[in-house]
Formats: sequence, C-alpha cells, structure tokens
Amino acid sequence: MHFVTVNDIAIHAELTAGARPGSQTLVFVNSLGTDFRIWDAVVATLGGRFTTLRYDKRGHGLSDVGATPYRMDDHIADLAALMDRFELRRAVIVGLSVGGMIAQGLARSRPDLVEALVLSNTAHKIGDRATWDQRIDTVERDGIGAICEGVMEKWFTPDFRREDNPAFRGHRNMLLRASGEGYMATCNAIADTDFTKEAPLIDVPTLCIAGEEDGSTPPDLVRSLADLIPNARFALIEAAGHIPNVERPEAYANEIERFLQECSGR
Repeated sequence: MHFVTVNDIAIHAELTAGARPGSQTLVFVNSLGTDFRIWDAVVATLGGRFTTLRYDKRGHGLSDVGATPYRMDDHIADLAALMDRFELRRAVIVGLSVGGMIAQGLARSRPDLVEALVLSNTAHKIGDRATWDQRIDTVERDGIGAICEGVMEKWFTPDFRREDNPAFRGHRNMLLRASGEGYMATCNAIADTDFTKEAPLIDVPTLCIAGEEDGSTPPDLVRSLADLIPNARFALIEAAGHIPNVERPEAYANEIERFLQECSGR
C-alpha cells in the first residue's frame, strides 16, 4: 500500500510503472461509492503496456474523509496535487461517473497534466440538486444500506446481479462498507457541478464510453456529452451497466487501446 498526503488528505494510491521506459501514463479515477479496485481487471488486461496511477479519492476507500461537504474543486485539486507529487505530466485521464467530472475539471484547470480524456459513464451534468439532496437525506437518516439495492440495479445488469456471482456480492460489499460521510459529501459536489459551458472548450482527444444498460448515466446522456466536446468519439459497451470496467473489463480495455492507437495515428 502507498499513502501520500495532498491538501492535508492522506490518499491511498498505487503507481505502477510500465514495462518499457517512457510508457504512456493512464490515470484512473473511481466512481461514487467505490475504490480503486474497480480498475483491477482493466489494468490487468492492459498487461503492463502503460504506466498506471490509481487512487481512492477523498472520502473513499482507505483515503481520508477530510472536511465535508466537498466541492468538485476539492476532488480536482487532489488529483492535480497527486499527479504533481508523482511528477506525472501529459497523462490520459480515465474517469468513471464522478471520476469523469473530475477529469473534465482537471482538463479545464490543469491542461498541462492532460494528454487525452476517457470520460466513462459520466456527463457534463448528472442529476439535479433536489435528487441528490434526497439521496443525501436518505443516507444520513438510514445509512448506505437503504440505497444499496437501488444503486446495484443502476450499476450492474441483471445477468451480473446474481447472488451466485461472487464479483457482484463483493462490489455490493464495497458500497455497503463505504464511508457514509464521504459518500454524502461527494453527492454534494456532484449536485453543484455543471460543465455544460466548459465541455465545448476541451481541446484534447476524448473518448466517451457508455454502458448499454446504465441506469445512472444512460447512453443518451453520455452521448450528449460527446456531442458537446469537439471531435469526441462515443463508444457503447454492450451488456453493461454503470460500471462496465467491472462487468466487461476486456471490452472496456479494448476501447481504451483502440482510442489511444487512433490518437497516436493523428
């Protein structure tokens, strides 16, 4: 385990060097209620061809919760400081859900850190304040368990969401054991974030990935983000919900590699 302090937050991170010197760097940013283990299978599929950085954003996994509630700028500043700490420049930022919003914000505030973007199961704006406040109220009153089954229906397809599937049960445990305080604080950050005006200003190669059966950020919403970003490419992962990197890791990794090959040929 590797821990570093950025912005007075102890962050749990894992930096793995690529097999060859000068390997392209991929930075993975996890979704709400998860930790960086959701990227395990994707990183394994990529097979050491890239240098990779994964981390638990504040309030998630083994990282500190810190002062709450959060603003999206808090998450963005943490990622920028973490990359500075590891001396990473011009990386491909792969962000899932709120991680995709963090990636968009990083491209806006620290373009020197961003070579390309993979914006997965995300949007320029996700939900509205009333919807997020309702979720916050439920978690504050009854705990994460009160929303768990509804969240699972959005995260995963029925074929994956089976009690005889240990991977499903494990990822459900990941949510159930998440910090309620960190979860609510990040809900607050999402509720206040609207990158509708900023998205058209993104000027790096961008891939927007959607899960065919995503109940949180449906394909049409992800496509609307791709339509806002100049020359962005849209990809659909079939038979996957909100976390296709868990359900379909090989298909997910293939989309990333295909995108990076296209970028290198430009």
